[in-house]
Amino acid sequence: MKITDSNVIRFHLQVLYGICVKNFEKKKGRLICSGAKVFGAPLENLARNYIPEFGLVPCFLVDACSFLLDRICTVGLFRKPGSLHRIKVLRAKLNHGEESLSTALPYDVATLIKQFCRELPEPLFPSELHVALLKAQALSNLQDRMAALQLLSCLLPAKNSSCLHYLFDFLHKVSQRCSDNLMTSTNLATVFVPCLLPPPNKTEMSEGRLELRVLVLRNFVECPHLFGVIPKAVLDSMEYFINIHHLRDVFKKKGNQKRHSLKVKRYVKTVSWVQGKPKVSPTASLPTQSSMSGDGPKLKRSLGLRTFPNIQLFRTCMPNAEQGFIPAADALEYFNTPDKTSILTAMERLQLTNWRRRSSP
Repeated sequence: MKITDSNVIRFHLQVLYGICVKNFEKKKGRLICSGAKVFGAPLENLARNYIPEFGLVPCFLVDACSFLLDRICTVGLFRKPGSLHRIKVLRAKLNHGEESLSTALPYDVATLIKQFCRELPEPLFPSELHVALLKAQALSNLQDRMAALQLLSCLLPAKNSSCLHYLFDFLHKVSQRCSDNLMTSTNLATVFVPCLLPPPNKTEMSEGRLELRVLVLRNFVECPHLFGVIPKAVLDSMEYFINIHHLRDVFKKKGNQKRHSLKVKRYVKTVSWVQGKPKVSPTASLPTQSSMSGDGPKLKRSLGLRTFPNIQLFRTCMPNAEQGFIPAADALEYFNTPDKTSILTAMERLQLTNWRRRSSP
């Protein structure tokens, strides 16, 4: 598993709340270029304003919400429909890049906002996320419910998250004036369900399932400050996973280097003692025992003597080394005399001991 924000959030959702969310991030493809300037165009093609608190938000949504904020006390805002004729004229002007909201009526602009969200080629809430949102809303514990919804909002693509965050923040301000406009958070959520969380089939249009969809949007309208915000506990776990992943990679690289060095040592070319007749030509074969007894180069039976340090050190440190090799018994008597200190180690004594070759029965 790659250590990314979305993977860690999915891990928390599955372990803590039993909600499994598949990866629905699509590969970047070509932008869908249509004749529409505002309605029916993907978010990537729309002109957007950068707002520090929210990110990149479509200019139409910013202008329309700013227009309605000055008329927030309008009774039945978003519930009462506007004039179809006036709305058609406004759509045509907006698609041609004309500024026409300043002279429009609040009901017409509110209807345009709903149409804008409903006619997007890709819904603001991806369909792959609908089941997970309903499962989170069905949790019995209120704290777990809100935490799961908050984590699910963090899985949205950046362009969708910025747009929804701005919209929910605006609807929250509208609901705060419900004493004037009679639009509570529940009323606003009911109106926006067909635009943001439309039921995909008749089964999802049952009363119980529709109520869950309304409750999901109502929670986001009432708590817009939590939308798209990763909790601190998840951030700490992300840092932990990233550090563990980094350490694992470091140790893995060191392990590969050690295995490589072992392989190099393992495949060092050595000359082994071969008994019997050689299978290659006599000129290229190893020296036999007869050649060893002559004046030619002698082949030692064990090449490890050259690399065994104790025997080398013992032979070079023996007194009268130029006179030849001293027998083991004489060497032991020499080192055990009262006037000499015993400097032989257990390993050296083992090497000095006379060993008889065991004869085969």
